[in-house]
Amino acid sequence: MQKRKLGNSGLEVSALGFGCMGLNFLDGKGMEKKEAITLLRNAVERGITFFDTAEAYGPYTNEEIVGEALLPYRKEVIIATKFGCKEAKPALGLDSRPETIRAVTEASLKRLKTDYIDLLYQHRVDPQVPVEEVAGTVKDLIREGKVKYFGLSEAGAKTIRKAHSVQPVSALQSEYSLFWREPEDEIIPTLEELGIGFVPFSPLGKGFLTGMISTKLEEVDRRNILPRFTEENIKANQVLVKALAEIAGQKKITTGQLALAWLLARKPWISPIPGTTKLHRLEENIGSTDVVLTVDDLAAIDAKVSGITLAGDRYPQFLEEQIDR
Repeated sequence: MQKRKLGNSGLEVSALGFGCMGLNFLDGKGMEKKEAITLLRNAVERGITFFDTAEAYGPYTNEEIVGEALLPYRKEVIIATKFGCKEAKPALGLDSRPETIRAVTEASLKRLKTDYIDLLYQHRVDPQVPVEEVAGTVKDLIREGKVKYFGLSEAGAKTIRKAHSVQPVSALQSEYSLFWREPEDEIIPTLEELGIGFVPFSPLGKGFLTGMISTKLEEVDRRNILPRFTEENIKANQVLVKALAEIAGQKKITTGQLALAWLLARKPWISPIPGTTKLHRLEENIGSTDVVLTVDDLAAIDAKVSGITLAGDRYPQFLEEQIDR
């Protein structure tokens, strides 16, 4: 698989990464640990070198799965994890105090079975702790060799600039896809100016852009708390999937592959991290890296979807309040 550099930091990753959250933290069921490990190792064998986890996924259990799965390949892969949620539970609020960052890092190192974290993100911006202090703490961890690169997640442009002035930010991880394009307004221009890479999570619109979600989700599915995934909004937003399906059909690819290829074509320093629990979906995602979209193709996609207004907010109120603007 092709490699990409995340901005000017020198951090090189596979063009497509793997978002590990869904292995045991999304649909309420999760995979058996052995099956999850096998899937992650299949991803490595197919060229993926960039894996994303967090202490909050589980909590804790996702890091354990990732650590065990990637141990035989540790020198070949990039592992990203995160700090910043109180007691590793987003619903409890945020905590990025320096002592918490250090404690979380030490615990993550043990669960990941490694002596360094390639990319350490602040999971959400903590309004109670100046981001300069957060960046300074991570800078110290980098000096100590426990962390290699610093990242932010769902941070606004002002926060990115403040953090970057203390410790260079290698990557921003935020939601971005044809299902959520807000980063185009201010974030992407800021990242380009500062030489920071972009790691879109939910690049398939939390699965919506695959075209496989057309009815009410199962009760155990964690996406049920998201306004865009009410039964009514799922039906209303099918118009986007149908529009993409027309273009994908012309290119003889899936709508999911079109959505990922669209992201890859936006900027050379973007590396999306779709997640999956199925080998055939993993292979489908990887197939997107072979799709070439021309300038005309991108213009055609924009023309097709520009008039579509999607129904439903991205997050419920308690999660929206944790987003930095």
